[in-house]
Amino acid sequence: MRDDIFRLWVYLSASPLFALSATLGAYLLALALARRLNNHPLANPVAITIVLLATGISLVGEDYQRYFEGAQFVHFLLGPATVAFAVPMAAMWSRMRRIRLALAVGLIGGGAAGAASAVLTAWALGASHETLLALIPKSVTTPIAMGITEQIGGPPSLTAVFCILTGVVGAVAGPSLLDNFGVHRPAVRGFALGTAAHGIGTARAFQEHPEAGAFAGLALGIHGLVAAMLIPLIVALWLKLV
Repeated sequence: MRDDIFRLWVYLSASPLFALSATLGAYLLALALARRLNNHPLANPVAITIVLLATGISLVGEDYQRYFEGAQFVHFLLGPATVAFAVPMAAMWSRMRRIRLALAVGLIGGGAAGAASAVLTAWALGASHETLLALIPKSVTTPIAMGITEQIGGPPSLTAVFCILTGVVGAVAGPSLLDNFGVHRPAVRGFALGTAAHGIGTARAFQEHPEAGAFAGLALGIHGLVAAMLIPLIVALWLKLV
């Protein structure tokens, strides 16, 4: 009996179905827990899923690279999921156009503040040059941020870690921080979460209000576009000056 179970485990662990099922199962469990806690900011489904998967992979001794190869389908769906944010944006496009100047100022200010605060803090703590480069696009959605980091000469894998941490921390702490500053309008809250915490913050904004989610999706998309154009130029100019 034990030999049969062992052979079954060996087969499942080598199959892409195992990694995919583990990922979806962990997320469904995390989502149920978050709902049980009334979607409390600390009960972020993405953060809980990461903890569950990391713990499970460590306990069973699964190789991460083999796990990732099996879960690539979920990774592939990040692209379509990001594009799907355009659906609620289209319903509010006329309103967004009327306040485009305020949105532009908020996006540029928020993006610059997020990058500058992270880089200056890391520099003051003695971080390496590569770490500083990896931190610059940490508030941009992960696929775009990794491309930006590669273009400016930093390590994309480190940027991916910073992006995920930024998204989780932003989704967890962002709503409470906005409450403390008296920011209650869904559009403003959503735009702030999308600018500071990219996709994970946008998912949190959708939990609060459809309008917040739409404006978060707008911030997510435009932030990625602006960052992809400006960050390489700014970094190249800075490196020439120093």
